[in-house]
Amino acid sequence: MFHRTPLWQKALYYVLLLLLALVILFPVYYMIMISLKLPKDIYRTPSLLPINATMQNYQDLIDGGFLTNIRNSIIVAGSATFVSVLFSAMAAYSLVRLRYLYRNWLGRLILFTYLTPSAMLFIPLSVIIARLQLGNTLHGLIFVYLTFAAPLSTWMLMGYFKSIPVDLEEQAMVDGATRMQAFFRILLPLSAPGMIAVSVFTFTAAWNELLYGLIFITSSDLRTVPVAISYLITGDVFRWGLIMAGSVAAAVPVMLLYYLSQRFVVQGLAAGAVKG
Repeated sequence: MFHRTPLWQKALYYVLLLLLALVILFPVYYMIMISLKLPKDIYRTPSLLPINATMQNYQDLIDGGFLTNIRNSIIVAGSATFVSVLFSAMAAYSLVRLRYLYRNWLGRLILFTYLTPSAMLFIPLSVIIARLQLGNTLHGLIFVYLTFAAPLSTWMLMGYFKSIPVDLEEQAMVDGATRMQAFFRILLPLSAPGMIAVSVFTFTAAWNELLYGLIFITSSDLRTVPVAISYLITGDVFRWGLIMAGSVAAAVPVMLLYYLSQRFVVQGLAAGAVKG
């Protein structure tokens, strides 16, 4: 016999969900409202409504070359994501499927590398980038981003690969396929939801990264979006309209990415949470 939920309990659930939605969405709404106001309206007439709304802040961003910063972030985050997911898939496969000495320790070392604070790594990375003559270049920044993107991708893909039965690959190898053929033709197609989910999270981490971009990029035309937004703060002057407009513009590509891949992200997380 089914247990019917009382009406008052349903109403309580909906009220709590509504309060949670307000708490989550209010900062986003307020950010958008501030981005549509001029400085005099922000400080003189504080309001939660779009009074005297204008697109001047967005126009000023475009005139200041913000579209170039978005292009740089897309190039850097996209390249770092592609390279890290490609190599991390092979690394995760090795750690999950193959048997060799210190395999478990290598997996833990990868996790430790990802958990290492960025502030502890930028000095040795600076030395490496200087010797490779990749300073103040997007190629150098992509290389630096791999230091946190690759461990993140590897660790997440390890959990997903464990959820896929090994029997499928063994059957393919019995039929004459090599291990690499089984990996590319069997495992990777089955791992598409997980690969997309990992790519989304890796891209987001690279897109939002500030410290390395601030250290390794000095030219204004090579700045990524977080770095460009940080330069909108001049001394103790906070140009809130421009900052919020830049934040809104920076959030749009990531929100669009999550919207287009939300089904795969949910599938990837659900499957990766099950240990095979």
